[in-house]
Amino acid sequence: MTASQYNHISDQDLLTRFYADRNNEWLGVLLPRYTMLLFGVCMKYLKNEEEAKDAVQQVFLKVIGELQKYKVDYFKSWVYMIAKNHCLMKLRDKGKYTGEINERVMATADEPGDKADKLEKESALENMARALQQLNKEQQQCITLFYLEKKSYQEITEITEYTLMQVKSHIQNGKRNLKLLMEEMKG
Repeated sequence: MTASQYNHISDQDLLTRFYADRNNEWLGVLLPRYTMLLFGVCMKYLKNEEEAKDAVQQVFLKVIGELQKYKVDYFKSWVYMIAKNHCLMKLRDKGKYTGEINERVMATADEPGDKADKLEKESALENMARALQQLNKEQQQCITLFYLEKKSYQEITEITEYTLMQVKSHIQNGKRNLKLLMEEMKG
């Protein structure tokens, strides 16, 4: 069976199947669902596309190892925290993150109090990642460069070879379409 044949299976069911037979095939269906979300998280902290891509791969490897040892109930919030903590550690190792990485930052999403907040933000991030994938190639590229990579209009014209007017149009239309797609997902 191919991964696409499992698309209808919930994250929780995939985890249950994985814990039942320890077959990594279930993780091979589950993890790609989170590639864009994790990439967005890693870009937010690392602000470098190559480092973010590497970080996503490292997070996936860590997740596979951790799932062998621990039972996870809230996969989305858990994987988000793994990615966030991974990025903070990378920044600390580089000396770019000077704040204490204390218990509060390292806390898991299972703490009462702000769990609902985190799940809501995470759900919005995931919806945005899914909506971004539904945009046409031009809008997706311009939105990613402008908002995730913080490139200027001029830099985007150089990277994509679109005209300044095209870049502005792709960003404006992409923003509008993202908003509509996200509203659809909520409703």
